[in-house]
Amino acid sequence: MIPINDNIRIRHRPMITYWLIGINIAIFLWEIQLELSDKLGAFIQTWGVIPAQIIGGIINASVNPAAWIVVGWRLLSLPVAMFLHGSFSQILGNLLFLWVFGKSLENILGHGRYLGFYLLTGIFTELVQIFSETNLTVPLIGANGAIASVLGAYIVKFPKAKIDSILPLVFIYIPAKLPAFAYLVWWFIQQLFYGIGSLNIPPAGVNQFSIAYWAQAAGLVIGAVFMRLQR
Repeated sequence: MIPINDNIRIRHRPMITYWLIGINIAIFLWEIQLELSDKLGAFIQTWGVIPAQIIGGIINASVNPAAWIVVGWRLLSLPVAMFLHGSFSQILGNLLFLWVFGKSLENILGHGRYLGFYLLTGIFTELVQIFSETNLTVPLIGANGAIASVLGAYIVKFPKAKIDSILPLVFIYIPAKLPAFAYLVWWFIQQLFYGIGSLNIPPAGVNQFSIAYWAQAAGLVIGAVFMRLQR
């Protein structure tokens, strides 16, 4: 299922959604440049979210206060990692969902509140991933958590929305209108294919399929709760 657009009429241009899409694409192109110069692995190790390093720093800080400097530095990776992606399929899937569901959400929240919602829910989801798998040494990157929050909030606000979609059937593409709820499940299924078109990120890649993957459900929940509280 490939979402194309929704049937919600918007009154204002979704400028934040445009900017988020543009920034993500620009950074991904930069990642490709780093890959070609064999610098991408070091960059991702620095700015990807690595749970074991953050939790290890917190544990060490209990006996050595200087370790809080390391913790603080590693926590800076949380907002940065949201704008990094490890494959063509990951960035394409995330930005497609951001466009379809984000623009309508921005229209009712307003630019500033929508941007704050996107960033804070993304960081919150990353924290859930960190504490759900404290020994994970593979970096976590991507806007997956923030997009999950956008989807959760959208479904609460527009439960009857119809999504213009394309259903690929071998070499035939069937247009269809699907309820927004259909994408609640599909969001998790389609992430199984995010390894397609992966960038070469040594030493062990990114976004290992693990408990941290399922922790993204927290993004759906926090997005839905936030929107419920807005009523």
